[in-house]
This record gives sequence, structure tokens and C-alpha cells, in this order.
Amino acid sequence: MDYNANDVHVNSWTELQSALFDHSWDDKIERFRSSYVYRGTLNSEFNLNTSIMRIGSKYEELEPHLLRNFRKYAHTSAASGNSVWNWLALAQHHGLPTRLLDWTYSPYVALHFATEDLGSFDQDGCVWCVNYVKSREFLPPPLLKALEEEGSNVFTPEVLEPVAPSFKALKSFQEEEYVMFLEPPSLDARIVHQYALFSMMSDVKTELSQWLQKHDDLYFRVIIPAGLKWEVRDKLDQANITERVLFPGLTGLSQWLKRHYTHT
Repeated sequence: MDYNANDVHVNSWTELQSALFDHSWDDKIERFRSSYVYRGTLNSEFNLNTSIMRIGSKYEELEPHLLRNFRKYAHTSAASGNSVWNWLALAQHHGLPTRLLDWTYSPYVALHFATEDLGSFDQDGCVWCVNYVKSREFLPPPLLKALEEEGSNVFTPEVLEPVAPSFKALKSFQEEEYVMFLEPPSLDARIVHQYALFSMMSDVKTELSQWLQKHDDLYFRVIIPAGLKWEVRDKLDQANITERVLFPGLTGLSQWLKRHYTHT
């Protein structure tokens, strides 16, 4: 797919900071509070396919079965409450194929995921930047009302459940597809440290990057040239944006040390 019209190409660390932060001024409150969320990818050619799209044909029919069996075999105390959205967030967090995509409020966390794999340093990386506040304009009225009553721009499982308790409910509001953003419960320190949230399409078959092409005022992409990746990676390490911090525990520590001491 061609995203050139919405691509911002940078050639230095300074230009990268400008591209990621220059849009963050909010005139209403006169503070630097960005309306964007971010997703880093190792390769700028990657689309925003969800994990469930990658399991093969008829994945849309398998979605409820995957989640039902996850709930069946998971420990009864694994999810906070019985909401399908709590279970969906938990399942995504533990690697089950779902319609959710991981995002972060932090441009630096997104940069980490665009530069975490040293084997991809011969490829241009990318940070997707989506205006999650403006995306509310495409929500069906019942969902928009729920957010307004909560005084929020994103859903939590507790806000979403009373209005839309199922996947079918999401599609029942309107024919036009829409995107919504969901903040998961603080399942563990990883969620907290990554400043994480999820995107979710109303139709499991709708691919977000294709939807964004139809609403191109909602997003832009910052393209990180392959030749800049080492500088970005080293400066993120200096800023303490590493696996050791973002994946607390011995696994994250080991991943950080392995990468930090690898010479290519």
C-alpha cells in the first residue's frame, strides 16, 4: 500500500524529535498534551494487520472460539471481572491471536519497538501516529455518549461493557466500520511501563491501515531510515528506554543485556 502522502521522512535525531512531538501542543488547555498514540514497527512496509488475521482463512469465524476456550482453560482469577473486554485484553497480553493491536502513549516506547531487533537495521523503520481523540468522530452515537459521560477519549472494559457486551454488539450500531481505543487493566508492570493501550476495529475483518487511508487526516507515519537506527537505539538506551524497563523481570533483563552487548 502507498502511504507516501502521510509519511514524514527524517534524517537526524533532531528531525525525529520534531516529527514526534511538534503536534503535541493543545490550545484549549495551553499545555503539551498530545492527541496521538504511537506504534513502532521494525519495517516501514508493515501494515497494521492484527494477530488473528495471520492465523489463516476464516479467522473471523474462529475468533469467538479462541476466546471462549481461552476463558475456559484460564484460571478463574486470571481476569479482573467477567467482561469479554477484560478477557480479550488478558488474552492479547498473553499472546492469543485477537483483533487488538498494541499502541502506546509514549513516542519513545514506540521508537523502542521500531529499533529493538538488530537484525532489522538494514530496513527502514516506522512509527505510526494516530489521533485517537479525533477518531471518536466516527464512533456510533451510543459509544460516543458513553465516552462523553465518562469524560474520556478512550474506553476501559468497565465503560464499554454496559453499552457493548459482545463482538456482535460492536457491529450492530452502524454499517460503517470504526476504530476504538481500549485501555487494559494494569495486568502487570509491563502494561504500566509501556504506557499501553489497544486499538480495536468494529469488524474483525477490517484492517486498520486500510481504514486509515479512507480517513487520512487521522494519522501520519514517521519513517526512520535504516542508517539512523543505530543512533536512535543508542540514545534510547541512554534514556533508559530498554527491555529491562519495558519488560520488568529476568526475561527483559536478559533481552536487554543480549542486545546491549551484541556487536554486528
